[in-house]
Amino acid sequence: MVWNIVWWLFASWTPPQLNRWRRFLLSAFGAKLARGTVVRGGARVWYPPNLEMHEGSLLADGVNCYNMGRIVIGERSIVSQNAHLCGGTHDFTRASRPLLTKPIVIGDDVWIAAEAFIGPGVTVPDGCVIGARAVVSSRLEPWTVYAGNPAKPVKRRDFDPRS
Repeated sequence: MVWNIVWWLFASWTPPQLNRWRRFLLSAFGAKLARGTVVRGGARVWYPPNLEMHEGSLLADGVNCYNMGRIVIGERSIVSQNAHLCGGTHDFTRASRPLLTKPIVIGDDVWIAAEAFIGPGVTVPDGCVIGARAVVSSRLEPWTVYAGNPAKPVKRRDFDPRS
């Protein structure tokens, strides 16, 4: 609860130029953020100690990083506006519906487009593109573009790392 109050009061309203301040706050609460990471003020991180971002990765405005389980975001990967990274679910086979946390791993050079949903336990391999509003809940192949609900492969991704 303290974290949510701190973020709301001191970071959620800040302009893009205050990225270092937001990174400082997240790190102070236990997030592991590499150099060059960007977290916009409108992003929501549920539990900073469960967040690890590698160099050049970005969480855009409106991203819901519901990291009950660990979430790792690889180098140069982008999570676009209003995407939802959900690191937990409930065991619906039991009357008490206990919480189940599962990590999400996002590889290098990934783009998760606007309003996409990445479910618990999902690994998004290197080079994937997840289309806008796609829902990912199962295994993916690297360097592939996915779209839809549930997300299905659309085509292989051509990628020029020099540009």
